Amino acid sequence: MGLFDGVFKTANQMTDGSLSAAEAFAAVCLVAIAADGYLSEQEGRNMTVMLSRMQLFRTYSNDVLHRTFDKLLAMLKRQGPGPLVNLAKASLPQNLRETAFAMATDLILSDGAVTEQEQAFLDDLHHILEISGDTALKIVQVMTIKNRG
Repeated sequence: MGLFDGVFKTANQMTDGSLSAAEAFAAVCLVAIAADGYLSEQEGRNMTVMLSRMQLFRTYSNDVLHRTFDKLLAMLKRQGPGPLVNLAKASLPQNLRETAFAMATDLILSDGAVTEQEQAFLDDLHHILEISGDTALKIVQVMTIKNRG
């Protein structure tokens, strides 16, 4: 049983309402970088840089992106990773789920070390986002190649 198994299977819902598609995408990324139980400033900066390059965030200024990060971080601290990911799934369009999984994988692999908690998170995430095992495996393989150097 993985560290996040019981957390992601919870029926708890966030009390903060719904998220925009961009917020949902960022929430998945935030939970990914916090999956090892530690969230560094550098990981947060890396995430915001990667998100700012995406079309989805083209209208977000740096200030708005940082406020979004702070809002999601507060939600993560208050409710935990499971409810935040479940809320994100409900707000994340189907066509962005594989992209969110790819970005989460990239963020996890970018520091060169993958913990058991991070592996368990990715395994849970592909089920939660309803991404096929074959597709999830291909994404992990490509992101592993990308982050070798």
